[in-house]
Amino acid sequence: MTTTDIAIRLLAAFVGGAALGLNRDLHRKAAGVRTIGIVSLAAAMLVMAAGGAGPGQPGFTDTSRIIQGVLTGIGFLGAGVIVRGAAEGQVHGLTTAAVIWLAAGVGVLAGIAAWPELAGGLALVFLLLVLGGPAERWVERTFYGTGDK
Repeated sequence: MTTTDIAIRLLAAFVGGAALGLNRDLHRKAAGVRTIGIVSLAAAMLVMAAGGAGPGQPGFTDTSRIIQGVLTGIGFLGAGVIVRGAAEGQVHGLTTAAVIWLAAGVGVLAGIAAWPELAGGLALVFLLLVLGGPAERWVERTFYGTGDK
């Protein structure tokens, strides 16, 4: 890996994670730009330290072990933002926990330079984060007569 390649991979992880964190900050969630950006950047750094090899490349076995450890371990951080509410069945923080886990995936994809997967995945997740809430409220109002009016 050249210095330029390293910089591009780290910058992609940083920007992707920070953008996800900004979305969570704008929704006043517990984890935001710094936390989620760090998760993405750390995942990229660890994958790159293992060689940053993608599938089918020599050295991917070592990289895949790091990826497995990152994606398993990050679940504990995500679990820390999930809170059960006072009302029965009320749970908060699941989307933020999923975004934290996704940020690790963003870092992994940047770390192995899987650019089409990274770009497509980020585009879809931002579409979901921006339009998912309004769509859920519309369904609740339309079909159940509940939700924010």
